Amino acid sequence: MEALVELCDLIAKNPKQFADKLAWICGRCPQPESLLVGSPRVSRSQLNAVLAVARFLSKCPDYTDNRVKSVVLEFLRAVPSSFRRSFWPQSYGVEAIALFYVDFLVYVSACGEMSPDFATEIGGIMGEVVLDVINNNDADGNDMAIRRAFLSALSQNFPPISSSDAETMITCLLDQLPISVPASPKEQIPVNSETSSSQSSPLSANFQGNEGASPANESLRGSTVANGGSVYWKSGADQLGNVNFGFNDGGASISRHQVALFEEESVESLEKQEFAFKLIAHILQTVHIDQKLLEQVRLVAKKQFLSMSAFLKIRKRDWNEQGSLLKARINAKLSLYQAAARMKIKSLACIDADSKTSKRLVLGALALLIDAAESCLLSVWRKLRVCEELFSCLLSGIAQVAVTGGGQPLRVLLIRLKPLVLTACLQADTWGSSQGAMYESVLKTSCQIIESGWTKDRAPVDTFILGLSASIRERNDFDEQVDKEKQAVPAVQLNLIRLLADLNVAICKSEVLDMILPLFIEILEEGDGATPSLLRLRLLDAVSRMASLGFEKSYRETVVLMTRSYLSKLSNVGSAESKTMAPEAITERVETLPAGFLLIASHLKSAKLRSDFRHRLLSLCSDVGLAAESKSGRSGADFLGPLLPAVAEICSDFDPTTDIEPSLLKLFRNLWFYIALFGLAPPIQKVQTPAKSVSTSLNSAGSMGNIAIQAVGGPYMWNALWSSAIQRIAQGTPPLVVSSVKWLEDELELNALHNPGSRQGSGNEKVAVNQRVALSAALGGQVDVAAMNTISGVKANYLLAVAFLEIIRFSSNGGILNGCTAVTASRSAFGCVFEYLKTSNLMPAVFQCLKAIVHRAFETAVSWLEDRITETGNNAETRESTLFAHACFLIKSMSQREEHIRDISVNLLTQLRDKFPQVLWNSSCFDSLLFSVHDDMANTTVVSDPAWASTVRSLYQKIVREWIVSSLSYAPCTTQGLLQEKLCKANTWQKAQHTTDVVSLLTEIRIGTGKNDCWSGVRTANIPAVMAAAAAASGANLKVLEAFNFEVLRTGVVSATVKCNHAGEIAGMRRLYNSIGGLQPGAAQTGFGGGLQRLISGAFSQVPQTDDDSFNGILLSKFVHLLQQFVNTAEKGGEVDKSQFRETCSQATALLISNLASDTKANIECFSQLLRLLCWCPAYISTPDAMETGVFIWTWLVSAAPQLGSLVLAELVDAWLWTIDTKRGLFASDVKCSGPAAKLRPHLSPGEPEMPPNIDPVEQIMAHRLWLGFFIDRFEVVRHNSVEQLLLLGRMLQGTTRLPWNFSHHPAATGTFFTFMLLGLKFCSCQSQGNLQNFRTGLQLLEDRIYRASLGWFAYEPEWIEMNSMNFAQSEAQSVSVFVHFLSNEMVDSLYYDSNGCPRENGSSLVDSNDHYHPVWGQMDNYALGREKRKQLLIMLCQHEADRLEVWAQPTNSKESVSSRPKISSEKWIEYSRTAFAVDPRISLSLASRFPTNSYLKAELTQLVQSNILHIHCIPEALPYFVTPKAVDENSALLQQLPHWAACSITQALEFLTPAYKGHPRVMAYVLRVLESYPPERVTFFMPQLVQALRYDNERLVEGYLLRAAQRSDLFAHILIWHLQGEEAESEPGKDVSTGKVVAVGVVLLCMLPKRWLLQGLMGFSCPLVYFTGTVSISNPKPFGNRELEKIQVEGDDLYLPTAPNKLVRGIQVDSGIPLQSAAKVPIMITFNVVDRDGDPNDIKPQACIFKVGDDCRQDVLALQVIAILRDIFEAVRLNLYLFPYGVLPTGPERGIIEVVPNARSRTQIGETNDGGLYEIFQQDYGPVGSPSFEAARKNFIISSAGYAVASLLLQPKDRHNGNLLFDNMGRLVHIDFGFIFEISPGGNMRFESAHFKLSHEMTQLLDPSGVMKSETWYQFVSLCVKGYLAARRHMNGIINTVLLMLDSGLPCFSRGDPIGNLRKRFHPEMSEREAANFMIRVCTDAYNKWTTAGYDLIQYLQQGIEK
Repeated sequence: MEALVELCDLIAKNPKQFADKLAWICGRCPQPESLLVGSPRVSRSQLNAVLAVARFLSKCPDYTDNRVKSVVLEFLRAVPSSFRRSFWPQSYGVEAIALFYVDFLVYVSACGEMSPDFATEIGGIMGEVVLDVINNNDADGNDMAIRRAFLSALSQNFPPISSSDAETMITCLLDQLPISVPASPKEQIPVNSETSSSQSSPLSANFQGNEGASPANESLRGSTVANGGSVYWKSGADQLGNVNFGFNDGGASISRHQVALFEEESVESLEKQEFAFKLIAHILQTVHIDQKLLEQVRLVAKKQFLSMSAFLKIRKRDWNEQGSLLKARINAKLSLYQAAARMKIKSLACIDADSKTSKRLVLGALALLIDAAESCLLSVWRKLRVCEELFSCLLSGIAQVAVTGGGQPLRVLLIRLKPLVLTACLQADTWGSSQGAMYESVLKTSCQIIESGWTKDRAPVDTFILGLSASIRERNDFDEQVDKEKQAVPAVQLNLIRLLADLNVAICKSEVLDMILPLFIEILEEGDGATPSLLRLRLLDAVSRMASLGFEKSYRETVVLMTRSYLSKLSNVGSAESKTMAPEAITERVETLPAGFLLIASHLKSAKLRSDFRHRLLSLCSDVGLAAESKSGRSGADFLGPLLPAVAEICSDFDPTTDIEPSLLKLFRNLWFYIALFGLAPPIQKVQTPAKSVSTSLNSAGSMGNIAIQAVGGPYMWNALWSSAIQRIAQGTPPLVVSSVKWLEDELELNALHNPGSRQGSGNEKVAVNQRVALSAALGGQVDVAAMNTISGVKANYLLAVAFLEIIRFSSNGGILNGCTAVTASRSAFGCVFEYLKTSNLMPAVFQCLKAIVHRAFETAVSWLEDRITETGNNAETRESTLFAHACFLIKSMSQREEHIRDISVNLLTQLRDKFPQVLWNSSCFDSLLFSVHDDMANTTVVSDPAWASTVRSLYQKIVREWIVSSLSYAPCTTQGLLQEKLCKANTWQKAQHTTDVVSLLTEIRIGTGKNDCWSGVRTANIPAVMAAAAAASGANLKVLEAFNFEVLRTGVVSATVKCNHAGEIAGMRRLYNSIGGLQPGAAQTGFGGGLQRLISGAFSQVPQTDDDSFNGILLSKFVHLLQQFVNTAEKGGEVDKSQFRETCSQATALLISNLASDTKANIECFSQLLRLLCWCPAYISTPDAMETGVFIWTWLVSAAPQLGSLVLAELVDAWLWTIDTKRGLFASDVKCSGPAAKLRPHLSPGEPEMPPNIDPVEQIMAHRLWLGFFIDRFEVVRHNSVEQLLLLGRMLQGTTRLPWNFSHHPAATGTFFTFMLLGLKFCSCQSQGNLQNFRTGLQLLEDRIYRASLGWFAYEPEWIEMNSMNFAQSEAQSVSVFVHFLSNEMVDSLYYDSNGCPRENGSSLVDSNDHYHPVWGQMDNYALGREKRKQLLIMLCQHEADRLEVWAQPTNSKESVSSRPKISSEKWIEYSRTAFAVDPRISLSLASRFPTNSYLKAELTQLVQSNILHIHCIPEALPYFVTPKAVDENSALLQQLPHWAACSITQALEFLTPAYKGHPRVMAYVLRVLESYPPERVTFFMPQLVQALRYDNERLVEGYLLRAAQRSDLFAHILIWHLQGEEAESEPGKDVSTGKVVAVGVVLLCMLPKRWLLQGLMGFSCPLVYFTGTVSISNPKPFGNRELEKIQVEGDDLYLPTAPNKLVRGIQVDSGIPLQSAAKVPIMITFNVVDRDGDPNDIKPQACIFKVGDDCRQDVLALQVIAILRDIFEAVRLNLYLFPYGVLPTGPERGIIEVVPNARSRTQIGETNDGGLYEIFQQDYGPVGSPSFEAARKNFIISSAGYAVASLLLQPKDRHNGNLLFDNMGRLVHIDFGFIFEISPGGNMRFESAHFKLSHEMTQLLDPSGVMKSETWYQFVSLCVKGYLAARRHMNGIINTVLLMLDSGLPCFSRGDPIGNLRKRFHPEMSEREAANFMIRVCTDAYNKWTTAGYDLIQYLQQGIEK
């Protein structure tokens, strides 16, 4: 139901928008036809729906849809059917049904009140329903309890009804319901003439003939008025014993008869009558009825009233029933009387007030009501709540009748009201806090009548008031005349005094006060008034309440009286009479008078009277203190303490910073002097001493000193209220500096207050010593007692008073003074503390004490702030405003003329800033820093002092620079935002001095990604993400991926100007728009532009709010539309215009900020939408540019409007969590977004290849990086002062780390990922500051999640990524380093230790104590030990990652960074492996890949894998740890797990095809399953290896796979044919017999392939090769004719180049046949016309191929395979290295096709046409050095040279003469001809070319213009070489496995040495990344212009004629 109610309320706010929801609710309601059946039944959901619809109509009664109203009307019509139990759900009891009726009728009644039309419809139905209820109460099937529930609900909320139905209803009610009344006494007993004499009441003659009078009432009235009411002053027993209830001697029997009559009525009958009376009253209130019917109603009510008095006078013992039965009867009967009373009152309201009959009726009714009220007062049931309610109802009716009638009814009432009041006072409690409900009702009625009669008929009102007052005097006179002995004061007299006082307070009229107060004062002052009594105490309380009303005359008279009384009580202390003093005297002094003073102080409003009372109270305190100090044997605290609460109250609004009269200042001084002297102040010592008993009877001087010592150290000895009062007084006390000259040197006045010399004996010096001791203790020991010898005792007491005052100021409320609600610097109590230091020429000891007081006050302020660090809401705001006020004051105090004050201010400000860093970013503090000091210096009235001004300015500049640099180091974004705001502010003020000062302060401050000299250590600004966000927040157009270093001032001025311009645009448009009254009526609105084109300039007048709303609506709709367009563009993959998006967001932000003061509902809703869009749009777009804009505007918002901080952060957190759900950026966890690993699938990485993502994930990761920097910036700002925003960040952190696999594992996300984890750890450390202490368990869970997610990052093998930015790589390394530093050095572990530093049990409250299960880590035994192990593992892994990234960032930095770290022991490696495996087995496998040669890791991991093999089937990286040659030899049972194992990479599978694994069936089955899981086209790349695998295919498994794959893929089949033909060589002696096996298998496969493949493949390409083989002779070549090429016809559109399947052949250039020169045979080059398979079919390009005969091309294929793998690796890591693995395909024995490198010439060919070296050739071809074309060509040469340098290092190609080096038309180098690789070289393997790659002199000229390896281009070349080598090392095993399977192929490169072992050595797996980088640097240095390279070129030139 609650949800349905919420939905209903939501619909009511916008019915049109949610019309479908409303229709749905209506559809759930019971249908009208179902309610008309014989026995309808409804369900719970239907009832709830009916209530929801009725609730909706009560809120929207004019809703036009009739279906909604019909639901309510039809159900209302079906109410009679609901009286059957079968109508309701079975679970509905009577109570639930009653609640439903109540709610339903409440809503229906509300609908009728709000909509007259609907009320008519309701009325038409309601009459029938109620009549049906009345007439058919006994119908069959009706449940009487349900009927009663409906009637009860109806009596509470009566819907509208028609007039005709109303009269019928009343008639039925009077006829049907059992309305019977027992006979009244008058009807049974003759009237007693004595008791019913007309003399008894003025009313008797007027109403006896009409309403009749009860004899009992007559007798009661007679007894009441007799003797002027003096009978009431008898004792309570006498009064009750003499009350005449109207019964004579025969009354007892009559009473029994009446009791019997009353008992005959059933309780049910009484309830029915009550319902009837209530319904009739409701009807009378809403509908006019016939007068005759109204007369019947009055007669019925009259009969009830006639019986009421008799009923109420029946005693409890007269009833036959007792207990609960009697109580139920009494309650029912009194409720019936109450309903009858209300009906009677409603009937009187319906009569004509002007007729005589009506007046008689009014008087008669008034008499009846008064009689009934008197009966209630004297009834034995008067304590029952129902009787009190009846009495209140009667008095309310009396007041209503009298006030409405006026005239005679009012006068009659006032006559009868006095005895009623006296009776109520008799019954009321005397001293209770509440006198009872009847007393309150009498008071309320009296006030109503007096206020009404005050303007209508004043005379009887005055008589009434004076009569009540005189009753008190009558009692006093009676006591004096009758009984001279003192008697107890009657309760009626005490209560009457209170009632008169309450009357005065309620009415608040000076005339009434003047009638009563003089009498009270007279009684207090006359005769025995000085003698204490209860009467005197009550009178004092009354006069103080009257004085508090603020009428000057009464106030002064009362205060003088009370002051005199208090002093007189003090003077009597110690006298002989005091020994016999009555308790009332002590009560008067201790309680009554102080309470009176407090009451006056609390209620006085007049500033004049408050000032007077303040002076009087302080004077009284001085007099009391002086008098009490002179009293021996008594403590002054007893006399001064009770006055302190009043003093505190009267000083609560006193501003101590204003100019104060010297006399008042002295009074304050005296007060605090005595507070210190008497020990009244609360303790101020930091560590209070144990409690000691202190006597309050101080008979010696020494004991007074003990009081001071205990007052300082505690415990507090006095009333806690006094302590609280002193704290409040301190807030309003000015500094105790009574004179500006020698105010503390003159002791005359102090001696007048306290003169120890008057004491007996030698106690004077003892007192002084004790006072000094107390003073030293108060100062925290900062000043020794010995240093105070020159300070007298009285002066020490005075300094102690100052210490008490100033310290208590800060301990009470943090040090904020009274006087203003706004907490500003002027309210800081430091202003008072510093006043003492402004006096010159003070004694050194005194000055030291005053300085110590300042420091103690500061310590107290800091303690107060720290104690409230966990506060939230308003308390937190108070704390923060207090802190900022103190900081602003200290900043302002730096301009004081006194040097010592300036020094103290700087010292305290520095301490405050260090303890509470949030002051760094407070706007008011920034204002004070940048402007206020200069304002103070400019506004000083002192004569100009250049030296002082220079000193202050220098000090100020130093502090401001430190302040800004410190704030920049923690939160550079927010700091820049604030600076920009202040620059805008200065620009608005247009003050040149401000601008000059700000410029001078900020000119030299710079921040950037480089080394920041402004701060040291690890600061937030050292986090790269934060600095990137800072660059965005600066507004400068910086590339956040590049290094930057900008000046804060320059960028701040530019951004401030931009913001001012946007704000000015909005303000100008608003003024112009409003100046013409908005859009003209009837004009066509064409949107934003059309609306503003009509704006004109003119005078800007004040505009109504509606114009602003209209203007805002236009702009809002436009901005919302524009922002949504940007989002739509981004979601469709379009590019968002950066400048337009930034401008739109900036203008929208300016609009938002300009309307912060608006509070209209429309504005709030619209601007909330705009704020949300501004926060969400950058997240939707998710590009670095958009996020830069986002950071800029978010910083603008939180800086310009800090109150929006929580709203902005809440939206940003929601948007952040949304990116998790949508898997964007940092959370793009899909495999396709994982970077290099995804791109290298399945060749080098396991897994199915996938299409690359549509959006580059790196872009979104960079956006997250900026976003995260802003979050960290905000965290640093709010971590100390906003628990609300901290909790928002906590929500973000918990939501992000909830699932550790949410994160992307793209290597570009490394820095961002660990920066996020750093934020999480920083957040967890907030618990040490106390502001998150209540969330310890949540923080602990968060920390565990962070550890889990951080370790999860290392579940994947390390990758590289190149972003073409040294700064990015460096920032990634720095991000991880900062995380490691924080984790190692700053992470607080107090979550797991108690306050004593002992580990908590289990270390965690999250661990289940029963099964030791942790929600993050699972099962565990020792949480604390496990946590430490995980932490150490994480630190080690992060350090390694940081080192890796550092090498990548600075590849040429040969310095070893890990040399200083301790060596890790074997035991530690084993522990790391076990810990990692326990968290996630993948982490341990990744750990092994990071340290591939670590034998300890490998051995332990092998054991872990094999022992947990059943749980890691999904991890292919675990295969090498149980699939080994040894396991194959032993046929290990572990191999049985292979059928269930996840697929590995192809290169990993190739290793298992080598002879070492002996073709084990399970291993082979797994390999083939892996190969078949990938598309054949992907496996084609490794066709040479698969063909070689046939050598060991004893079970013909590989053969089967090849055939199946060939059947699945044409391309696979074609390539297989070529490679099989390449193996068709005749067996030669000494060759491996497996070669023949490969050939035989090839023949079988060729026979099995389809014929069309043979035709297409062999005929298309093999036939020309056969021809060229037969016609071309190497030794005797014959002319080659193009006619031979003409014979070859290209058939079909799917013919492709065998060397490049992606290129389709469209023809042959018949004139392109060219025979080439080679060392062996004569190759022929033919050019084909080709198109790209997936490109434009009309884009035909030439592609030349060389057809070789007599050369084995398979070795080239292997070399180019490795080069192609390297190229893929470089592309995957985005490394800008160029390799061109041109296509080579063997097509037969010593035959093959080789692609020609396009647009390339060999170095030899270039030398034939150009002179000079490469440096000169490049200038000839590309322009002069430095030109764009030359530098582009040089760059291409560098990247290609570096790429082939890495490939050459691994492949070791020789024969690198200039004929084998090609240069294309873009300057790129390409190596060809790989006839000598690995261990072979020309010249009989003489290995003359000793360099790992060729780097000749002419090449170094291009690479290194300096010639000494110092140029930038050389470093660039070396860096690329190092990075390429590091990237290749990552995939060492894949490259080696590719070569390994070719080992038995018979290729020459495997003919000598250990090619595989040496290849592995060249990878140097045992080296760290830095060692490997240094190795590559040495390789480059060694190859640099090496002499063997030049020597080999010379040999080639001499032998072959090849240009060198």
